[in-house]
Amino acid sequence: MSEPLQESEIESRLVNLRGWRHKEDHLKKSFAFSNFRDAMAFILRLSYEAEQQDHHPEIFNCYNRVEISLNTHDARGKVTEKDFSLANAIDALA
Repeated sequence: MSEPLQESEIESRLVNLRGWRHKEDHLKKSFAFSNFRDAMAFILRLSYEAEQQDHHPEIFNCYNRVEISLNTHDARGKVTEKDFSLANAIDALA
């Protein structure tokens, strides 16, 4: 089972993640792309990284916008190290 991070640790680590925010026990970020095809390509690339890390985000897509929400189910839906690891990988794909 993953250990939830303390609020102070989450906030201090968010400084290193541009555009991510902590809200309602999730790390969240919105991405905007040129068009629907680019947004879907991003989601596809993201799916390979999520599968490799065995950590799967909530994803919302509307045309060129993709919203990602991360938390760890086996930590009672709280934010853990796994979420920061995947957030960094997602940023590298964008």
